Amino acid sequence: MQYIPNILFLIALVAGIGYFTKNIRSIIKNIKLGKEVNVSDHKKERWGNVLRIALGQSKMVVRPIAGLLHIVVYVGFIIINIEVLEIIIDGLFGTHRIFSGLGIVYDILIFSFEILALLVLISVIIFWTRRNIQKIKRFLNPEMKGWPKQDGNIILYFEVVLMVLFLTMNAADHQLQIIGAPHYTEAGMFPVSSLLLPLLDGLSQSTLIIIERTAWWLHILGILAFLNYLYFSKHLHIILAFPNVYFGRVTPKGKFVNNKAVTKEVQLMMDPNADPFAAPPEGAEAPAKFGASDVMDLSQTQLLNAYTCTECGRCTSECPASQTGKKLSPRKIMMDTRDRVHEVGQNIAKNGEFKDDGKQLLDNYITREELWACTTCNACVEACPVSIDPLSIIMQMREYLVMEQSAAPTELNVAMTNIENNGAPWPYNQMDRLNWKDEA
Repeated sequence: MQYIPNILFLIALVAGIGYFTKNIRSIIKNIKLGKEVNVSDHKKERWGNVLRIALGQSKMVVRPIAGLLHIVVYVGFIIINIEVLEIIIDGLFGTHRIFSGLGIVYDILIFSFEILALLVLISVIIFWTRRNIQKIKRFLNPEMKGWPKQDGNIILYFEVVLMVLFLTMNAADHQLQIIGAPHYTEAGMFPVSSLLLPLLDGLSQSTLIIIERTAWWLHILGILAFLNYLYFSKHLHIILAFPNVYFGRVTPKGKFVNNKAVTKEVQLMMDPNADPFAAPPEGAEAPAKFGASDVMDLSQTQLLNAYTCTECGRCTSECPASQTGKKLSPRKIMMDTRDRVHEVGQNIAKNGEFKDDGKQLLDNYITREELWACTTCNACVEACPVSIDPLSIIMQMREYLVMEQSAAPTELNVAMTNIENNGAPWPYNQMDRLNWKDEA
């Protein structure tokens, strides 16, 4: 009978981690639907970005208030959950505060955990207020209605409950230490939870044990639930931000990637000795599809970008097209891409292979109006705190429209025709290009 709690804990732990692992594998499969990308270059710079951007949160503090609050929650949540290791060991082996033998070090750890728990609670409350009472504009875009808004609040409620359970568990434990209850050896410093002791004063030892054990169980079960909720939430970036920053772009943001097939054609046209009308050699590889119309045409890095999106809206709030009332929202581009790749992944899981569902990322998720509203200024890329690149997706979908469907806007078609005929985007003969100097 004495081992039943340990067995139940083991079952809960295996079930929680097992379900999480299953979902992570599903995400990896979905990301691998994209085209492989070689990221073996600039390793030093990539690791530097991980340390500076992902771990150091350097791009978060560009907006000091939100950045500072996020760092408090980020650091607090990670450090506080160091105690999860102690809880796991205690749960598996039936011990209690197994690390208490560290003495003064343990006291300092518990002290810092409690201070951080309080700071996390304060930060989460401010976050909730900013979202629901202050109603900051970037949280009110059309793509943030429904589930995205609920998700943002649910994660805040999760964090509040976990911190309250942590402090309640410590308060009951501290009171049991004070009254000398067996199995509750004196260990730890409790600057915050000790403030809750008046609420527990006068309770019997058995009642205190029930409160402590209940809070302990709910705390660890809540952490496992939170872990598995990440799969359904934008907070998957807690895990994916690190690889996403590593695989992020390290070349200058203003440098566009030239399509190799197009470059080859241009070089052929410029070669005076080449026959532009010659048939391709026998066995030559057929030209690849230009651009992207669906998620399978995108790269694995771009699909990782989509899953990493935090939906913070910094990209959209910095976008000049969005600021002037255009339909474009870089955040929506990433959310739509994630929704589509998830849909394709479910299609494959159900059918064993992808069965045409009559949909694609272009038109069914992202409209042409959105794509052509982009000014290619890279403001969204610069603003993203986890190195997401919405512009790369926009440009590839534009390439598909132009190269595969000849569906460029009239203004762009006119400019391209002028470049072809006149060597410039303006409708003037090359011989007349310098006439303006005679009128000056």
